[in-house]
Amino acid sequence: MNIIDDLKLQYKIGGVAIRLIFWNVLCFLVSLLFFYNFKVGAFDFPSWIALSSEPSNFIVKPWTFLTYAFLHDGFWHLFFNMMVLNFSSTLFLTFFTPKQYFGLYILSAIFAGIAFVTGYYFLNLSSAIVGASAAIMAILVATTTYHPLMNVRLLLIGNVKLWHITFVIILIDLMQFRLENTGGHISHLSGAFFGFIFIKLLQNGIDLSKIVSRFLAFFTNLFSKSSSTPFKAVHKNYSKPVEKSTSRIITKDKAQQQIDEILDKISQSGYDSLTKEEKEFLFKAGK
Repeated sequence: MNIIDDLKLQYKIGGVAIRLIFWNVLCFLVSLLFFYNFKVGAFDFPSWIALSSEPSNFIVKPWTFLTYAFLHDGFWHLFFNMMVLNFSSTLFLTFFTPKQYFGLYILSAIFAGIAFVTGYYFLNLSSAIVGASAAIMAILVATTTYHPLMNVRLLLIGNVKLWHITFVIILIDLMQFRLENTGGHISHLSGAFFGFIFIKLLQNGIDLSKIVSRFLAFFTNLFSKSSSTPFKAVHKNYSKPVEKSTSRIITKDKAQQQIDEILDKISQSGYDSLTKEEKEFLFKAGK
């Protein structure tokens, strides 16, 4: 199994958080090919994917309220964002569902984008923004709001409370608000606010992530192939031996049992602990 197969397998079994990281990395690689100015040594994102604070741009390109959250202005920008995203995602998914996670990521990015263009309008400033930081802050603050006293073990520091980490990050944003990257700090703090509101509403029975779930379900049903006739033919073969049906169920149970054992091994020791045969079996089972 080569590295491409390993990446495909990681994408299939990694869940929604790993897939979001994959999408962010892929968007960075694509933007590196098309939007990086090697002479200047910087990215030059066009106005149809980066979120501009100019009304003449975002009004006619409303999709930029989301696309900006999958772009990054440099390797280290991407690296640190993905590190925090992986950390925050692990904590969030301990308590909430993948649908709630994905919905929070999308909605917080849009909310932070709106806050960015609104803030720049009142500050009489003009700029563009890229980065997943706002959505990541929403996920981190949402988890902290739900379980602030969770113990988190940090390298070289030891055990700390989750709210301590979140507090330091927010404090840094507040201290640097007018020093540099004002637009970035506006989006970060807006994302944090949305994460807080998301959990408070969820605790009162209002799940905002359903907006995204229903939106995706609508388009999935819209483009899915419908049956050409409302009638459905049902055929039953009564002469089919019962033993054959039983044997297939047993085979399926054994295969599923092997998959479960491999997934348990991954959760305990990591993906790298699998043998070559186990990786190949899991890859074929995922097709």
